[in-house]
Amino acid sequence: MAELSNQLMALTVLAYLAAMVCYAGEYAFGQRSRIGKAAARPARQLVGSGAPLESGPPVIKVPAPAKPGKGELAGRIAVVLNLIALALHLGATVTRGIAADRMPWGNMYEYILSVTLIGSAVWVTVLLRTPAVRHLGLFASLSLVVLLGAAGLVAYTPVGPLVPALNSYWYIFHVSTIIISSGIFLAGAVPAVMFLIKNGYDEGKRRFPYTLGKRVPDAGMLERLTFRLHAFAFPLFTFGALIAGPLWAEASWGRYWGWDPKEVWAFISWIVYAAYLHARATPSVKRTVATWIALLGFVTMLMNLFGINLFFEGLHSYANAG
Repeated sequence: MAELSNQLMALTVLAYLAAMVCYAGEYAFGQRSRIGKAAARPARQLVGSGAPLESGPPVIKVPAPAKPGKGELAGRIAVVLNLIALALHLGATVTRGIAADRMPWGNMYEYILSVTLIGSAVWVTVLLRTPAVRHLGLFASLSLVVLLGAAGLVAYTPVGPLVPALNSYWYIFHVSTIIISSGIFLAGAVPAVMFLIKNGYDEGKRRFPYTLGKRVPDAGMLERLTFRLHAFAFPLFTFGALIAGPLWAEASWGRYWGWDPKEVWAFISWIVYAAYLHARATPSVKRTVATWIALLGFVTMLMNLFGINLFFEGLHSYANAG
């Protein structure tokens, strides 16, 4: 099972990479806002420009549906590849857990594998519910390829038992909510970045990276999607980091808070995300400013994931744990 998980992991990265290439094909060669144009197109058109004929009802011309171009075809293929990649990703995670005979959350490699699985599932859900955001697939799949590549190259750990400190029923409650919320924050960072790019493009900025905003969806829709994802993830993160975590710490180490590096950075992340939600709810704060705060929160999450595990020593340092 461990070897099967590794093979599925390699196939997962390749599938996300293939999806990214197809998303890039649609982004580069597809029609801008094709879905929006189709929705704005009148459903019926009268023949001629004058009034209806007196002898009978007006002649109705229903336009034939446009054939998908090469760009849109590439986008559809990208969605299929994305779904295949998600299935492979799930298989890699499940087989890793079966091989370890536990939930696959015991070290940094498994944590990244699980967080990106949640992020991918959230992205696919958003994509299926809101097809107009399909152009974001290029950037969503890119982030998944980068994170999974880092997991395989930097954080890979052979299958092994849990370290004694993690062998607790709090392991399920604490780690699962942190993984789910982190995956949603990951998915929310993509529309956040693209909102800033699209907003800059709409304001007339034509230097890189604002030129990427030419083909992405409406800035308002991206900003609302960013807020909804963060508003959904924040209560889960609050429970995992500030309730379940301290309770587990008291049960394992006899104290609720010990200024461990991971505890401190989790609290910093919580403060930043709380500041984002507060700024988003404050009419006097610009949406661009609030979105920058959300991205700062994601940077602190990455610091907590990679920096703390690789460069700091503490009670939460399980980068190479079994």
